[in-house]
Amino acid sequence: MNISKEQVDDLNAVVTVDIAKEDYSEKVDKILMDYRKNANIPGFRKGHVPMGLVKKQYGKAVLVDEVNKLLQDALNKYLTEEKLDVLGNPLPKEQENFDWETENYSFEFELGLAPKFEVKLGGKKAITHYKIVANDEMIENQLKTIQKQYGKLVPKDVAEKEDLVAGTFVNEEKEINNAATVELEKIKGKKNLDKFLKAKVGDTITLKTKGLFTDDHNLINALKINQDEAHDLDIEVSFTVSEINTQELADLDQELFDKLYGPGVITSVTDLKAKIKEDAEKQFVQQSDQQLLNAITEHTLENTNFELPVEFLQKWIRATGEQPLTEDEAKDEYEKSEKGLRYQLIEGKIINDNNLQVTFEELKDFAKDLIKGQMAQFGQNSPEEKELEDIAARILSNQDEVKRMSEQLMSQKLLNFYKENAKLKTKEVTFDEFIKEVYK
Repeated sequence: MNISKEQVDDLNAVVTVDIAKEDYSEKVDKILMDYRKNANIPGFRKGHVPMGLVKKQYGKAVLVDEVNKLLQDALNKYLTEEKLDVLGNPLPKEQENFDWETENYSFEFELGLAPKFEVKLGGKKAITHYKIVANDEMIENQLKTIQKQYGKLVPKDVAEKEDLVAGTFVNEEKEINNAATVELEKIKGKKNLDKFLKAKVGDTITLKTKGLFTDDHNLINALKINQDEAHDLDIEVSFTVSEINTQELADLDQELFDKLYGPGVITSVTDLKAKIKEDAEKQFVQQSDQQLLNAITEHTLENTNFELPVEFLQKWIRATGEQPLTEDEAKDEYEKSEKGLRYQLIEGKIINDNNLQVTFEELKDFAKDLIKGQMAQFGQNSPEEKELEDIAARILSNQDEVKRMSEQLMSQKLLNFYKENAKLKTKEVTFDEFIKEVYK
């Protein structure tokens, strides 16, 4: 067997695999001998079928199968040994008048080669890394939410604009009949709010769904409809009042502090506000880090230029698609996926050049940390090491879980690498400012 490569250009090559009779004949003969021993052909005793008949009946199929196996093994081994970084898979070139009746064969494969390039994390313009802080307004709102959660409901005869009104929404045509509790501070428009404020228990009021709440999600919950139905829904519903309650806020005292965080952990309102701020900002880190990953992805795509074997990749898409594609369809598919492919190559180079690969031990430790975090949510703060090892082993026996956690751990490694090596500028913002800037 002989394998040779012709370099067409920096991004394309053709590999030729020459297979001679001596490369496959012994294996083919052995398989045909086994067929002969077990063949059941009318007119011949088992094991006594003439070899000529066996070859006539099975010879070509066995030959084709064995040559293809030999071809694939040889090609894969060659790509590995030569360290050829290929995109997609080798594509067999069409050969006119190919003849299986000859004894020696030659096969050609087109290769699309990964480009060589350098990744630029620096640059004149620094990438913004947002530090999201909890401002006083957010802390006060969270404090009030806690007081409501641990407070109590007090019945009333007449509602005020911060009260809760329970009742049933009805619209027979749309088959709506749903009991719900309405927070009056989430009602939109003075006209709608006035209807609730004038109502007493047992009264029925008529409302328009369009513009009833400040948020469509409130309408979805109130009417028990899906999101598509809620969008621009403009119908009349009746609402029969069954209860009116005011939310009496819980006192900010030691009893509440102990309920929230355990005995003696928080001893003052100042401590509680500091804890709320700390917890909120921990949650914001994930959003800030995700935005940084997105920003660096865009930065590297914009500042890392390289060519791709476009014609080969479009041809490969046509050859490997689940459904037959025209040239134009393959071109469209390539254009949709090009950005993702470029970033895969950039990310792969960063990982390889900086030895950021995930090891099994790192993956196991990562799994154990996730397990400890989940157990802590249920009050198990000091699990035994053997218990963690056993649970981690069960999780890591699932290939889907391994893939998912490997991706999470790699994202973490890349994020840490970017924080240390990219040109960043830190910008402190509130959560509302972050949303406005990032998702404007």
